Amino acid sequence: MPPHKWTDDSRDASCYYGDRGASTQFRRNSGSSNGSGSGNRTDDEADDEREAFCSGERPLIRANAQSAGGGEWNEGCGCLKSRHIFGLMGFLGFAVVYAMRVNLSVAIVAMVNQTAIPHSSAVIDADTCPQPPPGGNGSAPQPEREGEFVWDEATQGLVLGSFFYGYVLTQVPGGRMAELYGGKKIYGYGVLITAIFTLITPFAARWDLPLLILVRILEGMGEGVTYPAMHAMLAHWIPPLERNKFAAVVYAGSNIGTVISMPLSGWLCSLDFLGGWPSAFYIFGLLGIVWFLCWMYLVYDTPRAHPRISCAERDYIERSLQAQRLIEEPEAEEDFDEEEAPQEAQEVAAGPTEEAIPWGSILTSGPLWAILLTQCGGGWAFYTQLTELPTYMSNILHFDIQSNAVLNAVPYLTSWFMGIACSALADWMLARRYISLINSYKLWNTVASVLPSLGIIGIIYVGCDWVWVTFMLAGVGSFGGAVYAGNQMNHIALSPKFAGTMYGITNSASNICGFLAPYVIGLIINHRETLTQWHVVFWLAAGINIAGNFFYLIFASAEEQAWSKASRLASRRRRPTFQRT
Repeated sequence: MPPHKWTDDSRDASCYYGDRGASTQFRRNSGSSNGSGSGNRTDDEADDEREAFCSGERPLIRANAQSAGGGEWNEGCGCLKSRHIFGLMGFLGFAVVYAMRVNLSVAIVAMVNQTAIPHSSAVIDADTCPQPPPGGNGSAPQPEREGEFVWDEATQGLVLGSFFYGYVLTQVPGGRMAELYGGKKIYGYGVLITAIFTLITPFAARWDLPLLILVRILEGMGEGVTYPAMHAMLAHWIPPLERNKFAAVVYAGSNIGTVISMPLSGWLCSLDFLGGWPSAFYIFGLLGIVWFLCWMYLVYDTPRAHPRISCAERDYIERSLQAQRLIEEPEAEEDFDEEEAPQEAQEVAAGPTEEAIPWGSILTSGPLWAILLTQCGGGWAFYTQLTELPTYMSNILHFDIQSNAVLNAVPYLTSWFMGIACSALADWMLARRYISLINSYKLWNTVASVLPSLGIIGIIYVGCDWVWVTFMLAGVGSFGGAVYAGNQMNHIALSPKFAGTMYGITNSASNICGFLAPYVIGLIINHRETLTQWHVVFWLAAGINIAGNFFYLIFASAEEQAWSKASRLASRRRRPTFQRT
């Protein structure tokens, strides 16, 4: 709620969101302070204080703030806070689900009997990479192991892509269920379902190919709710000025999961432990179950529902969220009542409420379509690299499975570091008012789309040089991590109330590329493992990614949409009045 005089969180919010609404509200309340002598402060003095603060060096989020009654309150000690535990568990959750998602991309190299697959006799030797001498491409010589399954490229693409058939089905329902019933159970049970079906994957593969595809679809359905559920929880847990960095850390769990899963899966596949490749599924499935038990104990849907959160931290989160609402909604500012402010602060962070979704307005929203198209472009490039690059490294550059897995994991590690760095820089630029919110979204989305696409194109021109291929993927491609400061938080800006549903829509569309990309690539390769065919794959991925960003630059917005504001104002009018005694 607006404080009686300037506080650290209100000043940070004002510096971040600009003058609209903020200065008027804070000025009005500065004159009614109960503090000594503060009642004589003029509007000019309040403006001077704000200008001096906004131009100075300060942390984005400070530990101390002023209470509404004029006394000091402290958000807590410097130790781990409840929202940090929530963020850590969210990070580990994404690490686990991505480990369970990508292990098949590595394991399939060991599962398939490559020598038993017929290849085109029209392949020209000059259009392939020469077989390197032992250790010549950085990989140690390994004895050849023949896999159990004779699956051609199209079948492998079907197996790899089947996960995403289920993944896209539960995106929108997952986001809506998280808005209605809270994200804790939706996110947690999503990871648990993914873990259970990961455990039974080896049995399904050996039983029947259609059964394996069914298991992967069900696994995808479990994981499909995780991203929109987390998006809905972030809207209730994280103060506005922490969202870019916080989202970068939480969602970067997917990068770390990939970094850990790929080399570990490759190493497990090379062992005889638990049959070799099946161990990659058993170990990560068990980790998912252990994580679920910790999540259900440590995390709650909202700060107000958490039994162990400090009162200071809970109030800080609620005040920050309400300050954002008052700054962004002049209508709410006009109706502001100090007596109802504490109750309003609680309702801002109170969590899920059941209300009809304005489907027509959402589905015809131009800014939402801009997010959807750029996510589809990034999704195509991402899944080309995630699902098909291990095959390229094995069949074209002739890496053994362990070295293959390590080199494929490096780009996700560098992308994680770059994502955190870009998000911190984006928050700093916004707090210092060097850039507007919409221009920040567009800048970092362009960085995340164009530079990695240039890296993919670079693979074409470096040919068989594995060092330069690695540089293009891990160096230039690392800028893909900037997406967390790009379109990833844009949904909350358009509609905090329906952020989970909107994220479900766009993420569902982008992950259709998860099964389209492997299928189309299988048709392009079609038993012809040549550089020319793979160059077509890389050009296609880069072109789609850059085209998606082009639409985002034209149609994106950072303003809360009119239909979202109308829905929230209608909710306020229906809110019961609480009598004070």
